[in-house]
Amino acid sequence: MLVACSKGIKKDLTTGLTTRYNGFAVEEILLVDSTDKTLTSTQVPLDSRFSIVMQGIANYQAKDDKVFPGLSLSVTDSQGNAVINEADLFSTSEGYSPEDASVLRATVTVGSPMQSGQTYHCKVRVFDKQKAESEIVSEVDFTVQ
Repeated sequence: MLVACSKGIKKDLTTGLTTRYNGFAVEEILLVDSTDKTLTSTQVPLDSRFSIVMQGIANYQAKDDKVFPGLSLSVTDSQGNAVINEADLFSTSEGYSPEDASVLRATVTVGSPMQSGQTYHCKVRVFDKQKAESEIVSEVDFTVQ
């Protein structure tokens, strides 16, 4: 089965969450709290968690009926200093079924060294380890309460 590659941009006008994708198809990108409730603000409490959830990801390059997603997560402060910098949260993976890899979640724990009143930039990148040009990049600024 052949599936056409996709390219585009999605933006949540409420939170400013912006996603660019190339080579992948992606149905929905959500910004949610720790109970999976969709966030309507980017004001997040200290000592909480939020996630960027990508649903309906398709068009991986399969190998032996498995797909090999990568997921990087970074959070930087207003000066560009890294608070969180994970190059690939799936670095030890031996592959997933396309169904299991169709929903990916990157979770940020809002805690030290983050500080109340400060704004941070979160960037999540999903990439295909079998097809380097395929990626989904989501970015959002958030302020710690």
